Amino acid sequence: MDFAAKVSDIPDWGKKVVTVNSQEILLVKTKGNIYACETECPHQGAPLAGALVKEEGHISCQRHGYRFNLKTGACKEFPEYTLKVYPVEVAGDDVLVGLE
Repeated sequence: MDFAAKVSDIPDWGKKVVTVNSQEILLVKTKGNIYACETECPHQGAPLAGALVKEEGHISCQRHGYRFNLKTGACKEFPEYTLKVYPVEVAGDDVLVGLE
C-alpha cells in the first residue's frame, strides 16, 4: 500500500485526483468512506474528476451517466464496462492505496 493523500484533503461527497507511483488515481469520499479508482470512464474515457457523487459508494460519469459501484467497479446498467478500482486503507489521517 502506498500513501495517496490525507483523509482531511478529500471533501465528503467529493473527489480528489492524486498521483501514486506515477499513476493518477481518483479518490472519492462518501459518508466518510474512501474509495480509489481510475481517473477515466471505461466507456469513452471521459475524465471522472467531473463525475457526480450523489449516492454512497457510487460515481456517475458526467458524459453519459454511466453509474459505477466504487467497491467492485461494476456498472449495473452496462455490465460490459467495469471501472478499475483499487484497495484503500486508512491509517490515522493517511489514505493508502494498493496499485497491484
